[in-house]
Amino acid sequence: MTTSATAHNTIYVGDQIQGIPVISQLDLNDLEPGRMHRFFFQGVQMGTGQHWYVPIIVAKGIREGKRICLSAGVHGDELSPLEALRRIMEALDPERMSGAVIAVCGISRPAIEYIRPHWPISQSGGLSVDINRVWPGDEGGENAPTRQAGILWQRLFKNNTDVALDYHTVSTGSDFTLFLFADFRQTEVQQIARLFPSEQIKNDPGLTGTLETAFIEAGIPALTIEIGAARRFDTCKIALAVEGSLNVLKHYQVMEGPISRTSKEAGTFFGDTFETIRAKVGGFLELLVDLKDKVIPGQQVAIQRNAFGDIVATYTAGVSGEVATIARDALGEPGTRVMQILYDSTAPENQ
Repeated sequence: MTTSATAHNTIYVGDQIQGIPVISQLDLNDLEPGRMHRFFFQGVQMGTGQHWYVPIIVAKGIREGKRICLSAGVHGDELSPLEALRRIMEALDPERMSGAVIAVCGISRPAIEYIRPHWPISQSGGLSVDINRVWPGDEGGENAPTRQAGILWQRLFKNNTDVALDYHTVSTGSDFTLFLFADFRQTEVQQIARLFPSEQIKNDPGLTGTLETAFIEAGIPALTIEIGAARRFDTCKIALAVEGSLNVLKHYQVMEGPISRTSKEAGTFFGDTFETIRAKVGGFLELLVDLKDKVIPGQQVAIQRNAFGDIVATYTAGVSGEVATIARDALGEPGTRVMQILYDSTAPENQ
């Protein structure tokens, strides 16, 4: 098993929740090989002094090997990732594995409880924080989600991970393809991204504060997998995400078996830039294209109507590419994201 230069130990706090032991720090080296382990990870305190607990599952193989971290529930309305992690872990047999797989099944506990994207806090009369803008966090930070990120980063992620896959969906009210954000400046990241039979991949340098970027900046190859729409299980896209994830585990010889379909077989569309189309006015949205549709400059892609049925706005593509995200909510205020078109900025047709 790959080990950190710094000594760590798994810390059991002495409590159990529904028969599952609670830990406040994980060291994979402490765990018995050839077994599936379940824990509740003790996170940040609530205002009452109790803690938020994150379910984690660890499949530890019988041989040394890569440590793969799978994370879901960074945003509370993104539920398909939780089902993807369940299916991945169900496919593993620790008695035949090398290395370890850690599934972190719900980082933003209060957001998940209320199926909302951001972590609600009580400061200033009630605010919400996007925890995917504060990584790697700070255990002594200014609010609970920043501290949650710091606790998980220092005590769970940083010293137990060789490769990281972070699973998301688009926000509530929209829809996404099976889509990957991957920093192609990292050769290993590009290699593992191509192992997914994804519909689209964006060569993306990452945003400061995201979990993916925190891993990359720590020298840990990572990518973000987007699994369709929020608040539901998108079964077809979950299956694609699981297939690609198992390919990654086979690639690193964590599990046995032949590589299944990859981006080559799936005909994945690659791009490096989004054209984001936003509503100019308020009105009822009528989409003229759907996910994965190819578009060209000048092509009409959506219209808006007022309450009388009059067309009040039309929207056209400005690039050649593929539709990656679309609004599913029929009513849009000014500024609402209507769609995003993924395109290759280096292609001659986009010059």
